[in-house]
Amino acid sequence: MKFVCERDKILKALNSVTKAVASKTTMPILEGILIQTNDKEIKFTTYDLEIGIEYIVDCEVEEQGSTVVNAIMFSEIIRKLPNTDINISINEKNLLVIECEGSLYKLATMNPDEFPELPKINIENSIEIEQNTLKEMIRKTIFAVSSEENRPIFTGCLFEINNNKLNVVAVDGFRLAWKSRFLQTKCNNFTAVIPGRTLNEINKIILDSFEPIKIGVSKNQALFEMENCKVVTRLLDGEFLNYNSVIPETWETRITVNRSNILNCFERVSLISSSSIEKEKKYPVKVIVDIGKVTISCTNQTGDAKEEMYVATEGKNLEAGFNPKYFLDALRAIDDEEVNIDFGTSISPCIIRPVEDGDYIYMILPIRLKED
Repeated sequence: MKFVCERDKILKALNSVTKAVASKTTMPILEGILIQTNDKEIKFTTYDLEIGIEYIVDCEVEEQGSTVVNAIMFSEIIRKLPNTDINISINEKNLLVIECEGSLYKLATMNPDEFPELPKINIENSIEIEQNTLKEMIRKTIFAVSSEENRPIFTGCLFEINNNKLNVVAVDGFRLAWKSRFLQTKCNNFTAVIPGRTLNEINKIILDSFEPIKIGVSKNQALFEMENCKVVTRLLDGEFLNYNSVIPETWETRITVNRSNILNCFERVSLISSSSIEKEKKYPVKVIVDIGKVTISCTNQTGDAKEEMYVATEGKNLEAGFNPKYFLDALRAIDDEEVNIDFGTSISPCIIRPVEDGDYIYMILPIRLKED
């Protein structure tokens, strides 16, 4: 194997594929990158048995071949080299030789035949969507996936196609984030639950551009395909929450408020909420809605905080407790200037939604407040 390629092209590929390198494994081969030549291109592949990523780069191939090399070592060397052409080859001792201007490195290799093949996916349903749209949909939902492995289905996002509309939903038992977008091309109805970890990595790879990405699913795998990169992932098994049945359709109290202003209030109050001496204890913030005003406060052993804002209100007065982190996550994800925050009773869910964007809903369950 012997090829010459620009350093930036290799680095771009490595920045994508290293996201699927196994970090804790008893199989050293999974800590490697499979490098394969094919005519005038080179393919880099990583696979940790859950996520697999392939990236193809055009380059000048002098001799065909393949090898596996430690991903971290190879990536760090390429990253530190000058921004010029790099010569890579296998020598007679089966070492990977990296040459660039005055730099020369030789790395031990592993047998490419031992590298596990990526799953072959028999695509049953697929959609095509602009990369910047998918990026936005992931960003506005991914933070609400569960980190609790005892309910694996909630560690992923539901991708639901219904009447040519893509709904992406995340839920962790205490909150729910839902974002939808109509698709430009006709497709079948289907559902798939994609691991949150996979979506986090895909979001780092895809561009903030109008370039398309194709998502195909089979019974237990999904495939994300871009121009020169593809990502394979397993799907999560199980019954996802029937989210339509838990989102309230009516409200008793509504405030309309500037997103940045209320975000700043929650950030300041959460300084007290999260600074408890009892680190494991979570202190809720109290939200009180009066006519034309909302008060956000918190009291614990560290001290107390209180913020008042004059806002547009409708409906009844209200007092309820919430985890401030859940408010902060939602308000940071929303781009619109104004949001509606709808409440039922002190023990029913709260809904945050942008005033202008009807395609995004975020729901939080309250925390029961102690009696004073």
